[in-house]
Amino acid sequence: MPDRWKNDPQRPVYLNGKFHYFYLYNANYPSEVGTAWRLATTSDGVAFADQGIAAPKNTNTNRDLWSGSAVIDTANIAGFGAGAVVMLVTQAPAGGQAQFLWYSIDGGRTFRPHSETPVIPNGGRSAFRDPKVIWDSARNRWVATITEGDRIGFYTSPDLKNWTRRSDFASTYGLLECPDLFQMRADDGTTHWVLGMSANGRAAGKPETYVYWPGTFDGTSFRADSSGPRWLDHGFDWYGGVTWEDPSAPLDRRFAMAWMNNWAYPDTTPTMASDGFNGTDSIVRQIRLKRYADGYSLASQPTPALASHATSVRNLGTIRVDNGMVPLPHRGTAYELNTDVSWTQLENMGLQLRVSADGTRHADAGIYGDHSYLNRRQTGQPDPNGPLGESHAPWDPAKKTAHLRILVDRTTIEVFVDDGRYAHSSQVFADPADTGINLYATDGSATFANTTITEFRNLAQRPAKVLSGFEGTSYDAGWTTTGSFAGTGPLSGYLPGMVGKRALDTFAGGGDPATGTIASPTFALDRNHLHFLIAGGRHPHGASEETSVNLVVNGQVVRTATGDDTGVLKPVDWDVSGLQGQSAQVQVVDRATGAWGHLAVDHLLLSD
Repeated sequence: MPDRWKNDPQRPVYLNGKFHYFYLYNANYPSEVGTAWRLATTSDGVAFADQGIAAPKNTNTNRDLWSGSAVIDTANIAGFGAGAVVMLVTQAPAGGQAQFLWYSIDGGRTFRPHSETPVIPNGGRSAFRDPKVIWDSARNRWVATITEGDRIGFYTSPDLKNWTRRSDFASTYGLLECPDLFQMRADDGTTHWVLGMSANGRAAGKPETYVYWPGTFDGTSFRADSSGPRWLDHGFDWYGGVTWEDPSAPLDRRFAMAWMNNWAYPDTTPTMASDGFNGTDSIVRQIRLKRYADGYSLASQPTPALASHATSVRNLGTIRVDNGMVPLPHRGTAYELNTDVSWTQLENMGLQLRVSADGTRHADAGIYGDHSYLNRRQTGQPDPNGPLGESHAPWDPAKKTAHLRILVDRTTIEVFVDDGRYAHSSQVFADPADTGINLYATDGSATFANTTITEFRNLAQRPAKVLSGFEGTSYDAGWTTTGSFAGTGPLSGYLPGMVGKRALDTFAGGGDPATGTIASPTFALDRNHLHFLIAGGRHPHGASEETSVNLVVNGQVVRTATGDDTGVLKPVDWDVSGLQGQSAQVQVVDRATGAWGHLAVDHLLLSD
């Protein structure tokens, strides 16, 4: 998380070997409400690289952007171009929630609104948001699920622009958000549809996280199995969850992640004061559909790619605890703990995590009677006077063995019991000095075998840096202009692919005959990639007529790009990882005077 505020994750799309993950982001928190879509990329779902804002808020009169979903339109069904990334997103002009279309022609890095008019109007609903779009290959059309208060509406479209409402699915869990619809093959070889959503189940004694139903979908309506709803997480802070296909086994495995917070206390976090941000995601999970005695359920575990980032694994062997507590010889604020616990007869067993030196502060994860639990009441937590202190998930009291896999981070704890059908994810704001771990057993003995603690490298993102968005009437401070471009500034108007309302365009100096240079101030190459958009004349560097964007280091041109004789801005990605730490300058050169004798450039950005 770079800074300020994040909440709902948006389902990633897979492009060019990387997942493009979007999330709701507010650079103006806490003084102003309203979110944009920010982008991070990852190849494994563990290490993410920030790419900056992909869809800005307040781009038009429809104001900020809420949740939605992006899809890759490989066949150009929507008409924005083959391979365009198209998103259906909720906006709420004048308070009326409706669904709008945005699109990207640079691989999901930047989006523009298709129209000021919604493609799915509100229709008089008080709650109407969070569209999730999938391609229904059996019927050759798009399907969108949209929350409508206490129900999910199903819509279909041939082209992402024209939608028909088909049916709805009602729930008894209050206001619903962030729906999810997908197909999976279970471990017994049968194929099922799953409908999921984030729901407020507290009034019904259920979690306020991701509820789902296995069932069937006929392209128009969803019918749930008779086994009833399931919950992907039983903690307090796994909300707005999204799932997406594993490209290597799309029907058999999916990934999942969620916003680790709760609308009961969204602003109660110490990280804003200490680190300048409010918002954390869960670890990415791998989920599978399994058949159990009571029907089909999703089971989840941290993504296997997490292991590749380990820096150490400490094996503590087998430890017996007899009606008491045993401290572990390890201290830490961020780690993964695995243990196989067995017992014959006892009342309670588990682990105290983030234990203070005097033992008075700790969070507890364990099993008691007919439930597993995560208890955060004895340490810093966001709901100190409320009911959200200890979460429960079902446990068979006749079972005398359990595998506990626990991820502890600075402000979160995630617990996976056995195969992960039941999990607990909650925020825990322990004192930074509280780093102890204790094992405990009450009224009996427990054996903790194969106990290991794994630590990981620091995977903090370096925020992307916009060198210039060219949104002013003049160039940013430090930029210089020569020749015909002296005294000019970015042009307003519209070029396909443009970010915002202006771009650098050497046409401003007097059309194609204009010549000169426009150059940035020097800057440090402190990220691995330099991105920008380019259009205009195709006159390669070194030709007698020249239109080029050059990266200059120590007086030498080390990277160069030119246009393609079109007015469509296309993405350029320069790998500058081998130039780290050096000072550089971007020069836009236009010496061409004939046809296509101009160059347009937009959105210069440094990122990892």
